[in-house]
Amino acid sequence: MKDLISVVVPCYNESEALPKFIEVLDRIIAKMDYVDFQVVLVNDGSRDNTLEVMKGIAQTHPVVKYVSFSRNFGKEAGMYAGLAYADGDYVAIMDADLQDPPEFLIDMYEAVTKEGYDCAAARRVTRKGEPPIRSFFARMFYKLMGKMSTTEVVDGARDFRLMNRQFVDALLNCREYNRFSKGMFGWVGFKTKWIAYENVERVAGQTKWNFWSLFKYSIEGIVAFSTTPLVFASFIGILFCLIAFIAVIFIVVRKFAFGDPVAGWASMTCIITFLGGLQLFFMGIFGQYLAKTYLEVKDRPIYIVADTNMEGKEGVRYGRR
Repeated sequence: MKDLISVVVPCYNESEALPKFIEVLDRIIAKMDYVDFQVVLVNDGSRDNTLEVMKGIAQTHPVVKYVSFSRNFGKEAGMYAGLAYADGDYVAIMDADLQDPPEFLIDMYEAVTKEGYDCAAARRVTRKGEPPIRSFFARMFYKLMGKMSTTEVVDGARDFRLMNRQFVDALLNCREYNRFSKGMFGWVGFKTKWIAYENVERVAGQTKWNFWSLFKYSIEGIVAFSTTPLVFASFIGILFCLIAFIAVIFIVVRKFAFGDPVAGWASMTCIITFLGGLQLFFMGIFGQYLAKTYLEVKDRPIYIVADTNMEGKEGVRYGRR
């Protein structure tokens, strides 16, 4: 009996790219005739006609299934839903824009079936085509994560990967609402083979990620997999208390030993303003952790499915935790 590979493709406004993606994937499926395929297209509340394109593809391709959300829940929810709906012995996550070269599926399958790996994943070794500022901050983010978190987040790692069923089930057991999959892939452990490649431009459409959305996503990652900001805030608070204590002793000694009057109101105003800003900054850090906790305890579903052609999956329709 052949192995079944499920290919999960989260999509948001990918009506232009999807037909080209399926065309390329068809060629890979034809080459890998020694395995069976299932393609799970997840429509993440697209505002164009992505769902109609998916339905059209599903009518002409029996291996293609679609899952459509009731609204936009984000790529993280799209990936989680795809994993939940996938039936394969092995599950791949890919983007529809062909920035993830589908031909890597052949090498990935070899790695997880013959080389003893649980997962084979792609990582970019160059950021050619990206704005320099964006590339700089991306590299800084990975360096920060490496120092602040015990979970490995590999620089240049893509969501594109092929996983065995044990790896997939471990990810599905991570049911938190605030998701950062790049961290989860490392957190669950197992053996991963990294396949390096150079950056590839989108085949169609426009990227859904801008600098601000990437910045917010990086904050998600730091808050989800590190408590270092809280430790840092505590350390700075202790440090400034010590400085204030020393300053008080200095002023008292100077007053009684030398009779110098207390002066320097302008500098004192600057110090108070600085400390006030520092306090607000750390309150923001505490607020981030508190907000994430607030969203988790609500226990809302990760996603809600409005339409699908996959039967027998009622239990995962609402992404319950």
